[in-house]
Amino acid sequence: ALANLTSAPGFLLLGLMDGPDAHPLLFLLFLGVYLLNALGNLSMVVVVSSDAALHYPMYYFLGHLSLVAVCFTTVTVPRLLISLLHPGQAISFQGCFAQMYFFVALGITESYLLAAMSYDRAVAVCRPLHYGAHMTPGRCAALVGASWAVAHLHSLLHTLVISALSFPACAPVRHFCDMTVMLSLATSDISAAETAIFSEGLTVVLTPLLLVSLSYVCILVAVLGVRSAGGRRRAFSTCGAHLVVVSLFFGSVLSVYFRPLSAYSAHYDRLASIVYAVVTPTLNPFIYSLRNKEVKAALKKGFRCRAAPQEL
Repeated sequence: ALANLTSAPGFLLLGLMDGPDAHPLLFLLFLGVYLLNALGNLSMVVVVSSDAALHYPMYYFLGHLSLVAVCFTTVTVPRLLISLLHPGQAISFQGCFAQMYFFVALGITESYLLAAMSYDRAVAVCRPLHYGAHMTPGRCAALVGASWAVAHLHSLLHTLVISALSFPACAPVRHFCDMTVMLSLATSDISAAETAIFSEGLTVVLTPLLLVSLSYVCILVAVLGVRSAGGRRRAFSTCGAHLVVVSLFFGSVLSVYFRPLSAYSAHYDRLASIVYAVVTPTLNPFIYSLRNKEVKAALKKGFRCRAAPQEL
């Protein structure tokens, strides 16, 4: 790793498309998606933190999830936008591995926040009378802090392991610097690194997926015990949006990272990476929040407060 830092074997960032041609229409499309992502998620962060009616555990986790979503896309999308207009941009060794570090760390943070939200929904549905005693502010802060800590330690380990491999000078990197991409470019023996990454990564990534699955099993058992159809619909309506995002996120992550390197496909990984790195974070505020009556009321209240001084 130190030799790589001193010799600085740079990479060529090819971006989404093959070939040297610019793609202005795709540039406008991804720019619009990125701006929509920033507007939706930052609005959620501001609304959740400023409106007292939303100071509940579910919205506390939503606020942090929205913040992670903005940072997650900011790590990759600006470089993607540049590559759509100017393919083949050079990126340094340090810049490439910094992008990989934050990309992995923020992705794992999002997965553990999704697990924390599923636990919150399970407590709300299964033990509604004890919800306040279980989901205290201290416990919510501990869940969020643990999500950030585990994710950054996981990302640091993977970054150190992969950065110690040998890479050719000016190697082409597709879409952005990611673990599977960097492993496919390495010229040294990757068997030990691949074993360490897949074994540790399997534990870290599957833990939140297991927690989500257990939470939904508890929710399903509790809902099936409700006799009224209206009660069942209300219980499922609080979890439906979360389940959609969980399926999109974990489905694309598992399809990219938990395959042998011999099955690596640049085109497939490119599409799956766009789903969980760009599409899912952009949909989060709309799937979760804009269908929520409390969030809609808070947004309308915020817009009225901003419009009132202008009218005066």
